Amino acid sequence: MAKGKINVAVDNIFPLIKKFLYSDHEIFLRELISNATDATLKLKHLSSIGEFKGNLDDVKLEIKIDKEGKKLHIIDQGIGMTKEEVKKYINDIAFSGAEEFLDKFKDEKNDSGIIGHFGLGFYSSFMVSKDVEIITKSYLEGEDAAHWVCDGSPEYTLKKSNKKDRGTEIVLHIDDDSLEFLEESKISELLAKYNKFMPIPIKFGTKEIADPTHEPKTTKDKNGKETTEDQKMITVDNIINNPNPAWTKQPNELKDEDYKSFYHELYPMQFEEPLFHIHLNVDYPFNLTGILYFPKLTTNLDAQKDRIQLYQNQVFVTDNVEGIVPDFLQMLRGVIDSPDIPLNVSRSYLQTDGAVKKIASYITKKVGDKLSSLFKNDREEFEKKWNDIKIVIEYGMLSEPKFFDKAQKFALYPTMKNEFLTFDELKEKIKPAQTDKDGNLVVLYASNAEEQHSFIEEAEAKGYEVLLLDSPIVSHLIQKIEGENSELSDKKQPVKFARVDSDSLDKLIPKGDDPVSKLDEKDQERLKGIIEEIVPKEKYTVQLEAMDSKSNPFIITQPEFMRRMKEMQQTGGGGGMMGMGNFPEMYNLVVNTNSDLMQKILKAKAKRTEYVNQALDLARLSQNLLQGKEMTEFIKRSYDLMKG
Repeated sequence: MAKGKINVAVDNIFPLIKKFLYSDHEIFLRELISNATDATLKLKHLSSIGEFKGNLDDVKLEIKIDKEGKKLHIIDQGIGMTKEEVKKYINDIAFSGAEEFLDKFKDEKNDSGIIGHFGLGFYSSFMVSKDVEIITKSYLEGEDAAHWVCDGSPEYTLKKSNKKDRGTEIVLHIDDDSLEFLEESKISELLAKYNKFMPIPIKFGTKEIADPTHEPKTTKDKNGKETTEDQKMITVDNIINNPNPAWTKQPNELKDEDYKSFYHELYPMQFEEPLFHIHLNVDYPFNLTGILYFPKLTTNLDAQKDRIQLYQNQVFVTDNVEGIVPDFLQMLRGVIDSPDIPLNVSRSYLQTDGAVKKIASYITKKVGDKLSSLFKNDREEFEKKWNDIKIVIEYGMLSEPKFFDKAQKFALYPTMKNEFLTFDELKEKIKPAQTDKDGNLVVLYASNAEEQHSFIEEAEAKGYEVLLLDSPIVSHLIQKIEGENSELSDKKQPVKFARVDSDSLDKLIPKGDDPVSKLDEKDQERLKGIIEEIVPKEKYTVQLEAMDSKSNPFIITQPEFMRRMKEMQQTGGGGGMMGMGNFPEMYNLVVNTNSDLMQKILKAKAKRTEYVNQALDLARLSQNLLQGKEMTEFIKRSYDLMKG
């Protein structure tokens, strides 16, 4: 038996491992199973090139719990190690960077990225163990098995073992403060989280299944009554993982049903089918495979995130893919697997690594290509799915310039008549009617079909198209589209967006032929004074306009710029407006001087206030601004006016 000291210059490496990684101590199982998988895959490679002649038909990993002995066993049938290899790989290489590690991380509290960077993966087992054993036998003929024992200090013992079978068994003597890892439910949870798709079958206990070779016999008694014997059961290994998940296969090997089945394997509690999928498969200039799914999305952006699972060679790494997957695609679901990403991803690594940036760019391009293909091949089906996928596309257009350019071919703009148009189609359609006197193309839109119904109806009566743009980021999006189609751009005609209720139509699309007011200047001045005395000055700016006599007497509007800035502030951003505090609730009260009601207000004395307040409340009602006490007063006043 040999005794020795692990090649590390300081004595406190193990307490540091526990201290720095305690918040993430469950990863020890992932690390040990990853090592066991690597050992098995190496042996398979040696077999494929003729260096190993043994049988690998039923090779697997096994996890065993010995609750009474407070031990957890991780067993593989892989390449194994000789005594010299144990000294080299466990005692020397694992700690080659120990001193640098101590200097770099001694003042940091929670950087789980240190595991793996310094060959410390195996030593993560000391986060939960007071003693660790390695019992291993190399695949090489004539080599003795070795037994390594360490108690969490730099001291270890290494002796010959009587192990007969090839492979390695790690025995963790679980610490008293980590006894949860002796519970079957806890280990099952971790295996499902980290090792669900490991490339080598993992056995965890046994289960009973019906014997496929046994057909229960049916017999009849003398009365003709049938009796069927019980089904014979057999005990088999309980394999807890799928070693060949869908993303490891070629797209031509899979059907739509296979993709849907895998989606439900990933998300067993998700009952809705995905809208469509994107299969990722690239081997240059980096390795990447995966499958992304477009689910039906809500308008709650934050609730959609952390659904994509990141793997490294089928080992789960994280479901926080920030930095690897572009922001706008984090609302998708699925799997990304790349050997070019380390098992322990740190934020600083993601921000600086060139390969990661290329991966994000590739995924963006692949998604853009897929959407373009779906639109081109089956536009009708694409239009049906638009409302379920638009939030991702609109977010992508805002955040990724290259995606914005690509999306011009498939981004849709639905009209209130349920017609879906690309931006080029939209411009062509509205150009004759919605070009204003200054040559701007004015795009009218509504954000709520019910609340803005009267404004939409009036616009459509004039032959204008009104879009329905109701996503939470629409203010940001139209700001960007206007910038891309401004006077300063190389586009032929500047484009401006205006919400249909943001002003009178004659102001939104000025044609240069404004109606003449029925009131002379003196009456207009008197009318304005009367109204300003009655309506709250702190909320409304009175604005007289000559409009069509059939238009509403009073219209409440909020200037497009101010309303848009307020909406952008609420959803983040706003062109540097974040530090300006909340925007005040200020509105324009547009008074139609050609409405017959204005004559009534000018002539009336006794009921002048009631007329003004009634017209104001009707305008507020159309904007969903009338509530509570004010609504009660409006109803009472309405009945009083009806009485005469």
